[in-house]
Amino acid sequence: MIPDPPVLHDPWFWLLGLLAVTLIGLAKGGFSGIGMLGMPLMALAVSPVQAAAILLPLLVVQDAVGIWAFRRSWDRHVMRVMLSGAVFGVLLGYLFAASLREDWMLLALGAITVIFASHQLWIARGGRTVPSRKLPDAVGLVCGVGAGLTSQIAHAGAPPFQIWVYPQRLPRDVLVGTSAIFFGAVNCLKVPAYIGLGQFTAANLTVSAALMPVAILSTFAGVRLVRRVSPDRFYALIYWLTLMVGLKLLWDAVGLLIL
Repeated sequence: MIPDPPVLHDPWFWLLGLLAVTLIGLAKGGFSGIGMLGMPLMALAVSPVQAAAILLPLLVVQDAVGIWAFRRSWDRHVMRVMLSGAVFGVLLGYLFAASLREDWMLLALGAITVIFASHQLWIARGGRTVPSRKLPDAVGLVCGVGAGLTSQIAHAGAPPFQIWVYPQRLPRDVLVGTSAIFFGAVNCLKVPAYIGLGQFTAANLTVSAALMPVAILSTFAGVRLVRRVSPDRFYALIYWLTLMVGLKLLWDAVGLLIL
């Protein structure tokens, strides 16, 4: 019989773990910006490597809920371009997992995210620059590589995805459905890599199972909530959440560089 992992008896882990999984569930249901806060929150209670291993089975199940809810609303062209790059990005993350510096990765990702979100919010508030609604497919391919790479390393693939997809101003449900299918595919691609790296231990899977009910319920809650928000408010909320995520990534990167 497998003994209970110590974290299951740690109130601090439960507080942060439940909050992290709830935020990710809401993100999978449609509020995509807040999902990236889940990994840093859980990493406050356990190591980043263990946090990533615990979260991946939950992400796969939450993706399945989101895909089912928005299965009729998604953009095939976006999927084709982004997923082509993401496959290569996941492979890069697996091959160079031991040599990639997390601090510089977080710093670059955070800076790009903050610049992008700030620019979009400035435009929404009356800025004169007109954003491109259709960036070249080559940019989407590069963003797909970035999404796959950062997702493989730290479940942080949302900003590269958002940078290419959000300016296209897809209808709300199409955006949410495309995001659900894309990250569902990416997370499934990551499973063999995590197995190969030995991260799916019995202890980690036990913790994942304990958090699974909250993961499923919070995703359904996100689906219900996002359908009650107007498209304009939805995009404004997403940009603000994206800005918050970028600032959090920068904070984490500076902390690692100082250490």
